[in-house]
Amino acid sequence: MSTTIAGRSGVFALGGRRTVTRLGFGSMQLTGRGVWGEPSDPDEAVRVLRRAVELGVDFIDTADSYGPFVAEKLIRRALHPYPESLTIATKAGLTRTGPGEWHPVGRPEYLRQECELSLRHLGLERIELFQLHRIDPQVALEDQVGELKALQDEGKIGLIGLSEVDVRQLTEASRIAEIASVQNLYNLTNRSAEDLLGHCEARRIGFIPWFPLATGELARRDGPLRDIAADHDASPSQIALAWLLHRSPVMLPIPGTSSVEHLEDNMAAAGLELSDHDMDALDSLA
Repeated sequence: MSTTIAGRSGVFALGGRRTVTRLGFGSMQLTGRGVWGEPSDPDEAVRVLRRAVELGVDFIDTADSYGPFVAEKLIRRALHPYPESLTIATKAGLTRTGPGEWHPVGRPEYLRQECELSLRHLGLERIELFQLHRIDPQVALEDQVGELKALQDEGKIGLIGLSEVDVRQLTEASRIAEIASVQNLYNLTNRSAEDLLGHCEARRIGFIPWFPLATGELARRDGPLRDIAADHDASPSQIALAWLLHRSPVMLPIPGTSSVEHLEDNMAAAGLELSDHDMDALDSLA
């Protein structure tokens, strides 16, 4: 077991070969309001990223659409040259037209362009995990995943992931290329992806839950996790993250924050032990 704070969460081998610490970091909140533009305090964003690595985080999730490009450039500013153990996962397939506006674009030439830009902005020769941010319903799935497979064959990406898919789509994509991870909305009070999680468990596919804290709702001091948190002398966010880590061995939570203080609180969830009674009580909140 790792002696780092984040390392207490254990490890998972993406694609059976790229080992990461299970409790990672998501970079979306490092950008401006509406995930648009620069953060109000870029220096704090850099401190957050550096502190995350100091705490043992070796899996950072980002996307070219965060900003756009802002999060990727902050990661490079904070951490380049990267430790060999660090896995940076980025995503492609969404275009931005303004704050809070997201539109899927899955044309192969656009996905290739996004990959090339991410390589440039991150300062990488290869992206270890490259994820299709959304399936574009206007483009054949085999063309979208097929382009990622071509980029993989060229050595520009290592592993392929998907985001916001169902079991049928994952099964279809798996016929085109090996899928190492999926990233879907999932947290203590929203388990709409339960079937997908079971499918991933059976096949050892990493499951990356986004909005693991329900956009802060589960982190409220007076929220639904207050009593269980008090029993453990922990914060509600730590309980919510510990529940995810206990829920499945393929779960890879990536809580994000723009504050070092909140980062340190979140990472402490890695060492939190929950009993069967705790898990039953938490399950009843769904």
